[in-house]
Amino acid sequence: MSVKDYETRLYVKDNLSIGKSLVLKNDQSHYIRSVLRLKENSQIALFNGEEGEWLSTIKTIAKKFVELEVIEQIKLQEVISDIWLVFAPIKRTRIDYLAQKATELGAGALWPIFTKYTSVSRVNAERLRSNSIEAAEQSGRLTVPKILDPIDFDILIEKWPHDRHLFCLDETGKGAPILDAFRSSHQRASALLIGPEGGFAKEELDQVDKLGNVCRVSLGKRVLRSDTAAVAALACWQAAAGDWL
Repeated sequence: MSVKDYETRLYVKDNLSIGKSLVLKNDQSHYIRSVLRLKENSQIALFNGEEGEWLSTIKTIAKKFVELEVIEQIKLQEVISDIWLVFAPIKRTRIDYLAQKATELGAGALWPIFTKYTSVSRVNAERLRSNSIEAAEQSGRLTVPKILDPIDFDILIEKWPHDRHLFCLDETGKGAPILDAFRSSHQRASALLIGPEGGFAKEELDQVDKLGNVCRVSLGKRVLRSDTAAVAALACWQAAAGDWL
């Protein structure tokens, strides 16, 4: 089995197996034909988030489609640490950045929530997913984060899964040092909760505390933008309890 890292990687929804033929249309065929300018017999790595990574060869490049043939499996499916990112939506370019970096840093799910001080009223879930797929392709990751439906904060509290530990970034400075908290997590199913630019309302923090399976954490004294805080927190998770090593 080859372990070469291929520069061109594509996420597909199809099942993958030796000899299978795949027909790519629309954006993916345009990307191969007009952006990458690949030719017939060029090789592309494929992954679907469940069956590892597979080498394929371009058999046909037509005006409206590209046909690939799967040759061999080159990587087994990875197991990543089970960490979700639950966050208050932010403006368009910054939420794009957040989705990309959270994917690169191993988030298993992205869950937008509307808090009292959230300044954005809508979330484009398809755009989040598109950014996540692109980041997975670029980074060598073999999975793509789930994009969970945006919900209000109160509903999040009602529906929070009791078997998933929640780390809430507390901008009041009362949280535990984030690395210490992560190191004691024993890599359980977990999530990071990131508030809006204006922070959580006091009553929201009170609601979080009542969940029982929650720990307030702190990134220090500096005031960070929410997207910066999310990236920093995920990097700390990877350093302390993640799958980087």
